[in-house]
Amino acid sequence: MGLADYHVPEFDPVAADEATVTTDHCRFTVLTPRLLRLEYDPDGEFEDRPTQTVWYRDQPVPDFEVTRVDGRLEIHTDHLRLRYDVGERFNSDSLSITLTGFEETYHYGDEEDNLGGTTRTLDGVDGKTDLQNGLLARDGWTVLDDSDSLVFDDGWVTPRDAADEYEDLYFFGFGHDYLGALRAYTDIAGDVPMIPRWALGNWWSRYWHYTQDELRDVMTGFRDRELPLSVCVIDMDWHVVDNPNHDGWTGWTWNRDLFPDPEGFVDWLHESGLQTTLNLHPAEGVHSHESQYRAMAEHMGIDPNTGKPVEFDASDIEFLRGYFDHVIDPMEDEEGIDFWWIDWQQWRESPEMEGLDPLWALNHLHALDRTRDGRRPFILSRWADVGNHRYQIGFSGDTVITWDSLAFQPYLTSAASNVQFGWWSHDIGGHFGGTGDPDSFGELYARWTQFGAFSPINRIHTSKMPYVDKRPWTFGGDVADALEDALVRRHELVPYLYTMAWRNHDRAEPLIQPLYYHHPEQDAAYNRPNEYYFGSELLVTPHDRERGDDTNLSRRPVWLPEGEWYDFESGDRYTGGFHTRYGDLEDVPVYAKAGAIVPLDGEPGFGDVDTPETLRILTFPGADNTFELYEDDGTTQDYQDDEYAITELSSHWEDDWLAFEIGPVRGATEHVPDGRSYELCVRGVDDAVEVTVDGAASHAESYDPVTRTLTVAVEDVDPGEQVTIYLDGDGPLAAETDWRRRQLEDLLWHFEMPAGAKPPLSTHAEQFCRGERADLDWLGNFAAALSHPQLRAIVETLVDVGVERIDHADTERLVLWNEDRRTDVTYQFAAYDQWGVPIDREGESRRGTAPSYELIDLAEFETFDWELTLNYDDLVTISEAGEGHDPTQE
Repeated sequence: MGLADYHVPEFDPVAADEATVTTDHCRFTVLTPRLLRLEYDPDGEFEDRPTQTVWYRDQPVPDFEVTRVDGRLEIHTDHLRLRYDVGERFNSDSLSITLTGFEETYHYGDEEDNLGGTTRTLDGVDGKTDLQNGLLARDGWTVLDDSDSLVFDDGWVTPRDAADEYEDLYFFGFGHDYLGALRAYTDIAGDVPMIPRWALGNWWSRYWHYTQDELRDVMTGFRDRELPLSVCVIDMDWHVVDNPNHDGWTGWTWNRDLFPDPEGFVDWLHESGLQTTLNLHPAEGVHSHESQYRAMAEHMGIDPNTGKPVEFDASDIEFLRGYFDHVIDPMEDEEGIDFWWIDWQQWRESPEMEGLDPLWALNHLHALDRTRDGRRPFILSRWADVGNHRYQIGFSGDTVITWDSLAFQPYLTSAASNVQFGWWSHDIGGHFGGTGDPDSFGELYARWTQFGAFSPINRIHTSKMPYVDKRPWTFGGDVADALEDALVRRHELVPYLYTMAWRNHDRAEPLIQPLYYHHPEQDAAYNRPNEYYFGSELLVTPHDRERGDDTNLSRRPVWLPEGEWYDFESGDRYTGGFHTRYGDLEDVPVYAKAGAIVPLDGEPGFGDVDTPETLRILTFPGADNTFELYEDDGTTQDYQDDEYAITELSSHWEDDWLAFEIGPVRGATEHVPDGRSYELCVRGVDDAVEVTVDGAASHAESYDPVTRTLTVAVEDVDPGEQVTIYLDGDGPLAAETDWRRRQLEDLLWHFEMPAGAKPPLSTHAEQFCRGERADLDWLGNFAAALSHPQLRAIVETLVDVGVERIDHADTERLVLWNEDRRTDVTYQFAAYDQWGVPIDREGESRRGTAPSYELIDLAEFETFDWELTLNYDDLVTISEAGEGHDPTQE
């Protein structure tokens, strides 16, 4: 029978002859001026079929020159110069590529300074783990080795019939144009599919033996409390577990004791506005106790009366076709299952086909199977290597409930963009372990959920642990408030997120972007593992450490790129550089760039992620900007120009006025509500503003002095109309703000110290903030009333000097900064030998005035231990210490 047509992509794998340069044993393909394919085969046999990774080699042929002189072949493009000694195997002497203008040369076999990619799973990981290499490197070049991947032949994969020496390499020489490299990669490997709109809301997931009534009660609990959800995940126990044939992880038949009416329950979810998925562990195949067994056995030529199991075989086209025709598709068509959570944790190699990873086969075919009725490819599954960006979204695995696990996930998420795998779904709150108590676990869960709200997919999940309950209403106080605020904020962000999903599909720009994408020449951008751009307008650096005992606040060092930035919630203005942020559970460190435009759902609700009737547009002072809001029907696969709508939002900023334009809508206006209401919220401005509106019959104004937000509301705007809102100020429109004063007040409110000492301390600090004094001597008068962490917090608030220990990648690092180059802050770094004696070799120890910026890579020191101290004007000393590199272990 073979695979269905919709299981076979439309490949375009053969490059134009004009793009290839061939010798007896090598073929070079110029895919772009910065991307080359390098093939070596001793028999001169080269591969034109699509591989698991690369599908589209027929790219526009760029300009290039070829010279052959004295046995040397050279290929010159506008950006690369390849040199190859004809007749030689690839080696460091025979093959080199120079990045012209970037001053880097690659010799075959060189190792690049790779910026990391992602990993298959976080199962059982407590904290960090190693990542596979990505497509980007600080050297400016990377090599993707595609030699061992399978090739497609007649719709399904097969091993290559190639010599052992055969090599198939792709050289990316993009310098620091990181986004350019990602665009070129998707050009040859396929676009990132468009995410369904409903996937961007909050998900509820728990591994638990729910009955359908219990799960209905959980969903109703969210709805009754006006906590938005868009997806209900039904984990393992939806199917029959106790059976005579295997351990129960695999299952295809509803457990009617728990779900007596699964079709009715799924209908109820849909009526409530929720999508649903079922957890799958397909490894055991289909056994005789399953309701689908007879049809599947007959399909495979097995007599059902024998009870012989239908074994899982990812290499067998007939099995795969039957798997979808008789197991998967009927559950979608007849029972309403929207998509599948493929929880493959078994073998990585198929015994029947060398090199075939069953996880890859499941991801590939499940994603394509959804397209049979015009829906978008969409699954929840684990990473199965480069090329998996076509099969989003990723399930990162069963993490341990610890602060270290939370701290690693922002870094993992941003690094995954380096292989275009930008849609990770983590177990928000962790999978197993932890304590479950409302206090210590509650704080961790709240911080994890805040990160989830500003991550690709926000899927709250818990393992089968009776004393860990993540329903928000089981907590109280500030934990419950933080959880509820994060869930509402996530649904408010859906219009913004959906536009970013379109940009990822259309322009290959991931939602989550490491800072070095946009600031590649700034060393600090490479050493902020837990900071990332969240779309085009925002920068996020989530709190991932618990509150200090003395400060009752979380500490978060932040580096902002050059320019003006605004706190997303408070409207406080920051300038680029380092500062240290302290915050309680209300504090979510999200920064908007000057001029940022962020469209929000003005009325987020349970089970509702449709295009909003009321669009709230949050914008900030400081710069001109344009934002194209993307809207469509949210589910269909095709994206023709006449099938989606674009609403252009633009601002023109001057010091004392702002002109903001909305619309008119371009394209398929049926996707935009008739008579939409708009709320323009300008945050970080004074209230002495005159407002005029063109294009609307009337408008309303209000001002929030806490967040310094002026809101202008217009109603009943036709999609074809344009609305222009003018703000005129008596003077500068941007409000005068001082985040230091606000943070100092927060510190004093949260400190346990004599209340009588707080007013005079605040007075002295105010004088310092106003520039009336430059020294910190006055702080010594309060030293007896303050603990060491409290003193540190005050000093770090008032002056931008600090140190942070980073341990997220392969090496452990210390970052020091002294933004104002203060001479009253000194530091000392000492390394010690195995007897505890300081090492005085050049570079091993250093001391003096704290540098404006310094990175200390601890792996560079051949030492046993190290210690760093940072002294603020003899008032407070910060100490960091740890184990160094042991040279005897080499």
